Amino acid sequence: MTSNGTLTYEDASWALDVAPHIAIRVKRLFPRAYQGRTATIRLTDTPDVARDLEMLLMRHPLTIDTAAQARLQKRADEHRATEEQIAAIITGTRTITGLRDPAVPPRDYQVTGADLALTTRGLLISDDVGLGKTFTSLLTLRDPANLPALVVTLTHLPRQWLRELNKFMPWLTGHIITKGQPYPVDADVLITNYHKLGGWRYHLQGNINTIIFDEIQELRRDNTVKYSAAAAIADKAGLRIGLSATPIYNYGGETHTIFDVLNRGALGTRSEFVREWNGHEQSGGNIHVENMGALGAYLRDQGLLLRRTRKDVHRELPDPIEIEHEVSADAAAIDQVRGDITEMARLILDTSTAQKDRWSLAGQLDWKVRQATGIAKAPFVAEFVRLLLESDEKVSLWGWHRDVYEIWMDALAEFDPVLYTGSESPNQKDKAADAFINGTSRIFIGSLRSGAGLDGLQTVCSNVVFGELDWSPAIHHQVIGRFNRDGQDSTVVAYYLTTDSGSDPVVADVLEIKKQQAAPLIDPQAALFTAARSDTNHVQRLAQALLDANTTTKETP
Repeated sequence: MTSNGTLTYEDASWALDVAPHIAIRVKRLFPRAYQGRTATIRLTDTPDVARDLEMLLMRHPLTIDTAAQARLQKRADEHRATEEQIAAIITGTRTITGLRDPAVPPRDYQVTGADLALTTRGLLISDDVGLGKTFTSLLTLRDPANLPALVVTLTHLPRQWLRELNKFMPWLTGHIITKGQPYPVDADVLITNYHKLGGWRYHLQGNINTIIFDEIQELRRDNTVKYSAAAAIADKAGLRIGLSATPIYNYGGETHTIFDVLNRGALGTRSEFVREWNGHEQSGGNIHVENMGALGAYLRDQGLLLRRTRKDVHRELPDPIEIEHEVSADAAAIDQVRGDITEMARLILDTSTAQKDRWSLAGQLDWKVRQATGIAKAPFVAEFVRLLLESDEKVSLWGWHRDVYEIWMDALAEFDPVLYTGSESPNQKDKAADAFINGTSRIFIGSLRSGAGLDGLQTVCSNVVFGELDWSPAIHHQVIGRFNRDGQDSTVVAYYLTTDSGSDPVVADVLEIKKQQAAPLIDPQAALFTAARSDTNHVQRLAQALLDANTTTKETP
């Protein structure tokens, strides 16, 4: 049989030296393939790649030595076996048995999720908010071989995880890490927040069998200390699970960053990922991916991602009603910073400004304008909430800036408002949530990015008011999900209170808010992998809008 070239294995990758016409076919079959100045084509070794290389060899025989052939066969067999197991679990024809029953009976779809994680050993569970991802992940700990385990979560959630562990697996001992540096501890399950990972990295690396990343979108940037620590600990763990209903906040490139922790190399190198999924780099190193729908389908097919909506598991709730409502704003609050922000806007849009300075100015401009906008409309937001309280028992109000919270607290003091923001300690947050759920407080004021993982609000409240907006639609989706979940007896109504000045027009346009929209702002199925808009520099758009508005103001007689 005539050989069309060679296939060799070296340095955890496959190297193909083939005739030009075969090289063209290889690149079609493997969009991730890299070919530099030499004729050699290189592919990172994964079971998926090995399976496809087998197919290539059937059509175009290549010379391959015995050791490489054995490696290829082994990896391809791994893929076949995993593929069969995934199909059996998803269809319900295979269930892992012999494990201890939890104290609370799980739902069938939760058992399916746990079984899939136990099979693939690296899984992102992105079930819709409120479907019990916590319980699903804890079910994997019924196997003693998966202990000890580490749960990594947001700063305000360790106690909630400990309560859930005690509820579902009372025979396991849990411990919340309280210090940034290691100390002696003996427990089946350690629970910590992302910020403490760096100090515990070398103590935990190689000593943890299972790691669960709650709200794994916290690892979407790979240039942080917490990411490096998480990746190092995960590399040595036998079972890795990520949890988040909205793991991708902005850019498709975050997909590779997250999955490289859960299943290292599964999506190839960063450059292979970009080539395969038609990605291109934006400012700041962010990767915009065009083929997000295809990527999501691939991840599901490979058993790397599990995503179920309420409809999928027959636990449907009415869709939340989302309404954009315009409120007035005090122009004086924006005028106070107009001089500063106008100069910042000019410098940001000036291409001669150094890139480092533009990034710094962009952050300052974003903060100043959004804060001024929040302050300008804060009294009118408070009046809107007051009207809601005439007919409804309780309201949740969400914002971003401390100065805005203080205006709301003063204006609505008679309703005993409580704060749940980034400034409160875990104890203070627990007391605030309890006062709203079980006490006399009628207003829950929360930070847009501090509500993830919080449970119980849905039992007493169905009104969500966004007094300030976030750039990321996933943040609003997460907040609404705190209320539109099991335990909610009413239809959730979310109000986006916007004004026609300051930052709101640009932010609202980015979020693509539709007036009187009854369907969700973010479709549960599409929200997971929605590519960021190609017009990615939101702050530049904001800067241009501010300059345009300033020019119009000056020209008005």
